Order: sequence, then C-alpha cells, then structure tokens
Amino acid sequence: MPAADSPALVWFRDDLRLADQPALRAAVDSGRPVLCVYLYDDGRSEGRALGGAARWWLHHSLAAHSAALEKIGGRLDILAADHADMPALAKALGAGAVFWTRRYGAAAIETDKAVKAALQAQGVEAQSFNGQLLREPWEVTTKAGQPMRVYTPFWRAHQALGDTGAPLPAPRKIAAAEWSRKALKRIALDALALLPTKPDWAGGLRAEWTPGEAGAKARLQRFFQEALARYADERDLPARPSTSRLSPHLRFGEISPRSVMQATRHQEAETPRLAKAAAKFLAEIGWREFAFHLLFHNPDLATRNHQPRFDAFPWRKPEASAIEAWRKGRTGYPIVDAGMRELWRTGFMHNRVRMIVASFLVKHMLVDWRVGEEWFWDTLCDADPANNPASWQWVAGSGADAAPYFRIFNPIIQGERFDPEGEYVRAFVPELARVPKKFVHKPWEAPAAILAAAGVKIGVDYPAPLIDHAQARDRALAAFATLG
Repeated sequence: MPAADSPALVWFRDDLRLADQPALRAAVDSGRPVLCVYLYDDGRSEGRALGGAARWWLHHSLAAHSAALEKIGGRLDILAADHADMPALAKALGAGAVFWTRRYGAAAIETDKAVKAALQAQGVEAQSFNGQLLREPWEVTTKAGQPMRVYTPFWRAHQALGDTGAPLPAPRKIAAAEWSRKALKRIALDALALLPTKPDWAGGLRAEWTPGEAGAKARLQRFFQEALARYADERDLPARPSTSRLSPHLRFGEISPRSVMQATRHQEAETPRLAKAAAKFLAEIGWREFAFHLLFHNPDLATRNHQPRFDAFPWRKPEASAIEAWRKGRTGYPIVDAGMRELWRTGFMHNRVRMIVASFLVKHMLVDWRVGEEWFWDTLCDADPANNPASWQWVAGSGADAAPYFRIFNPIIQGERFDPEGEYVRAFVPELARVPKKFVHKPWEAPAAILAAAGVKIGVDYPAPLIDHAQARDRALAAFATLG
C-alpha cells in the first residue's frame, strides 16, 4: 500500500493544458507531490498510429505544455512506452494515485479499463475524468434511453440538460516529485522523432500555427475580436478569416470545449447582437460532441459503414493516378484543388471545402469514403478518431444524420457560390491567379485568348477536369439507386 505522501501521477494524453484540467486539479488538490507523465505509444492504445501532421503538432504541443508546467514548478516526464505499462510505472514510482482524462475509442477504453483495474489491485487510487467533452457520450439519450442518431435532436437534448459547469482554474503552483531510478527511463522530446526531416514538409504548418495552450487562447481571442460578429454570415466563405480555427487545439486538448463555451457565452452576454453568431459557433462544438457520441456507441466508425446497406455499394477502384490527382489538388476543378493544396500546405482545410472535396472523391470518383478518411487522418492537424470518420460518413451518405445521397455537390457552382471572387482559389492554385472570376472556377470554358492572356494552357499549366460533372452525377445516382 503506497504511503500517504507518495506522489500523484497525472497521466497526460490528448489534454495538454493547465486550465480546466480535472485530472491535474485532482492531483494538486490531493496534497501529494505531483508527477506529470506522457507515455508515447504512437497511437497503439487507440488502435491507430498518428498521422504525419498530428505528429508534428504533438511535438510542439508537448514542448509548450512542458514549458507551461515548468513555470509553475512542475515537470513533464516523457516516456516511450505502451499505455498498458502505466501500472508498472506507478509501482516503480511509488505512486499513491493516478489521474487521467477519459478517451472514447473502443481500444482506448479497453486499455484504460485494464489499467484502472491493475492500479486498484495494487492499492493505488485510480480516477479518470471527463476533460475532453461538454458531456459524457452516454448522458444524452432518446426518451427511450437509446443513443441519438440525428444531430439536431441530439444538440437540442444536450442543451436541455442545462449548464455544463464553470471551467476549472489552472493551478498556480505544483509541488513536483522526484523521479525514481527504479522507473522506466525518461527520454527527451526530440527522441520521439515526431518532426519530419527528409524532407521537412512542415514549413507551411510552422507559418500557420502556434500549438499549445497559449496558442489556443490567443486563437480564441482573435476569433472573438475579428470574426465572431461575421461568423453566421461568412463561415462558409473559405477566403474570409471568419472561422475560429480552434479544431487542432481542441483535438490535442490545449483548450477545453467547456472553456470555449463559457468564453463564447461571455461574449454574447456583453454584446447581445452576437447571439445568432454565438449559437452558430456553439453548434459546431455540438457537432464535435455528436461525433464522439457516435464513436462511443459505434466503435468501428472509421472502418465500417454506419448504415449496413452501404456494404453493398459498388465503389470503383480507379487508377492510382486518379487518387493521386485528388490528393495533390490536380483534379481540374479549382475549388477542389485549392482545398487539397491548402490541406497539404497547412495541415488544415476550411470546413465547407472539406465537404466539397469529400463529395468529389466519394460521388464524382465513386471512391470508398475510407480512402479519403485515411488521407485526412494523415494530413490534417485536427484529425481525431470521432470527427474525421463521422464527417466522411456524413458526406458519403453512410453515416448517422447523413447527407441525402442525391446531394452531389457541383464543384463549379460551389466555387462560384462560396468563393465568388476566386480569392481562395487564387491563393492556393496560383497558376489560375490571372484568370478572370467569370472563368476561375471553370477555366476550361474560357476562350483561348483569355487563357493565353492569363498564361494558362489547359492540360499543361493546369489539368483538364478529371471527369465531367454531369456524367459523374448520373453515374453516382445510378450507383446509389442500387441500394434500394
């Protein structure tokens, strides 16, 4: 049985922050000396290795979190170890308690259950907390007590449950415990080799992002000051800086959804005219909650169709060159290509454009949604085990609350509607920079003289469309009709 003054371990995972951090607060409030640990297992306990963009973000998030802990007397100890090693680590460190934030994927849940049971068998206090969501996935149900399947009633029921409570303040000081020589050897952050080197493709990510809790807070304040007032009207315009871009920070737990909600409510209370924009913004937090609700109740969300009838869908297997054209933004449809190039350069893509590029892959190309979900998993900084597959299945029509199968985005009309001046396209497809806005979303229709003046030769400087939209739409509708 550990001694009363034995250390408390805070086991960090996707919750790299000090504020509104229930596990850290429990450790500090226990009165024990504190050890903050991070066990890197490259996603094995989640059942899926991290993508390249997520690995880049994780490196910088860990560095920022380590520095923040040191400022208040703490220390982040990093180990390359399986999560299942936690009981042995706690024993070697003589820990009296271990606190952590819950996860919701099936593999992660099983790992955490086994760890908790082993710790308790050793006489170690083991507590997990909700630090990732506004509410636990099992707290929102139908009147019959069943999981929710449609977003709008889910969010309505979620809100009807009332206030989710005030965020916890960050601790002002941590009494750090010494590391025991009996324990596993700690390693330097660089030893995890999370950053790309040969080649170093992360220049665009470095220019775009500031990972860490301070970066998350700054991003939220910038959104409030510069964009919230326009959010409801401009959130679908990718050329406008009208979204929060908080998703990577939420994915790594650098800010909690409860903190985001409270701060947004405060803005609304101070400026009532922001009520519509605030409701729209918080509805996106609601979608994140819904995605984790789906993941908890459907553990195979990333690998199986949520609607079994899609198991018989006649997906095509196009040539590898076609898939590569989509991945690298060479489909010949400017709004699609701009989105895929934004993703490749920055590790992010505007949400409206995510729907457009996903629809193009699934419905124009008839490629299995799992191919796109895998690519997003590797290239998005914010890819998480819930939002990524839930959103792809929504577009494909195979998910909960899915888009109707006959909704097949016309990439030309989508571009003209949401990027009317062509600013977004020109930012990421520079070869079209001089094409007039009338033709920037359909450059193949431009007269030869206009293309010549713009310095564009279709099929040379910019590709011809990978597939004709009308033909693709007819083919997709015929394929979906086979589902009955």
